[in-house]
Formats: sequence, structure tokens, C-alpha cells
Amino acid sequence: METKKKGNYWTAYYDEETGRYFARIMYISREGLEQYDYEIDRDVYSRLGTFADDTDNERLIREAKMTYSHENTMYGTLGDERTVWDGEAHEAMEETVAKTEKTAKKAAQKTEKKGGKTKKAAKAKKK
Repeated sequence: METKKKGNYWTAYYDEETGRYFARIMYISREGLEQYDYEIDRDVYSRLGTFADDTDNERLIREAKMTYSHENTMYGTLGDERTVWDGEAHEAMEETVAKTEKTAKKAAQKTEKKGGKTKKAAKAKKK
């Protein structure tokens, strides 16, 4: 099963070890940063990316349980606001994101190494 799905402003993750699903909606603009993390279920994860309009994906994610929010915008009255709604789920999501990014980085390095060898082999054949 795919462990990461991505849209314009959202990213969803599946942790194969724990069987849990998470999603993050993040907006970054000149006004500041808004980040919202959710624990989603398998049904929501499977439906993500199937809508023609990415806003529908965000609406689907927002129906799930929020685990963390971070708002730091120039319009905020209190400045930088962070709220952890579910600490355990938030920590589990952070671990899942880190594992997914590490796996993607290793795969990219492996592909890069293969690409380098292939290019060298192609040059050697030309000579």
C-alpha cells in the first residue's frame, strides 16, 4: 500500500508498522503559517486524491479528529499559537512523517546511484 499521498496543501501518511493513518493540511503564505494535523481512517485515506477539486480532499480530512494545530499569522491576535489536541496521536504522526521522509530519501539516493552508473555505462558503450 502507498504510504504517502500529496495534494496542493495536504499530505496524508500511512504507517505500515502501526496501521495508523494521518493527514496534514498546511498553508504557507505571506500572511504566515497555518498547520493542522489529523488522525484519519483507512476509508478517508483511500478516498484522498480521487476528487477533481483539491478543496474536497481538504474537506474530507477536516471531518476527522484534529490532533494538532499551529497558527502563526500576521492577523492572529495572540501571535504564534500551538495547540496539541491529542499528544499521543501527534507524536505518532511525527514519527510516521519522519519514517516516510527517511524512506523516500533512501529511495532517491538509490535511484541517483543507479542513474549515475547507467550514465557511465552508456558513455563507456559509446567509446
